[in-house]
Amino acid sequence: EVQLVESGGGLVQAGGSLRLSCAASGFTFDDDVIGWFRQAPGKEREGLSCINNSDGSTYYADSVKGRFTISRDNAKNTVYLQMNNLKPEDTAVYYCAADLVFRVSCSIVVETTYYGMDYWGKGTLVTVSS
Repeated sequence: EVQLVESGGGLVQAGGSLRLSCAASGFTFDDDVIGWFRQAPGKEREGLSCINNSDGSTYYADSVKGRFTISRDNAKNTVYLQMNNLKPEDTAVYYCAADLVFRVSCSIVVETTYYGMDYWGKGTLVTVSS
């Protein structure tokens, strides 16, 4: 059974940092695509970042480019999202998701907030205080 479990969320002051983890089970990183998304209260889900595990390529939304970094640890089957210089508008529930079947390009995953990802985690809450 494929599962994705996010962790690392919490309360942080503006300008601070958090590192989110997405632990995957039921499959091993090979040629899958992992994306990070977020949904703020009253807003639509937003694609943030993506990593293609077949070649390690990454992609970022303009809203987080330069502040967030996606990475992976194949030994731990975990994808991370390092978030720096956090802003109050970054407050949201953050989700990771996996595309194991169609392996849509990361640009599509992020730019279209691709709802066709095969598996989604339950999310972790990030709150940034001003």
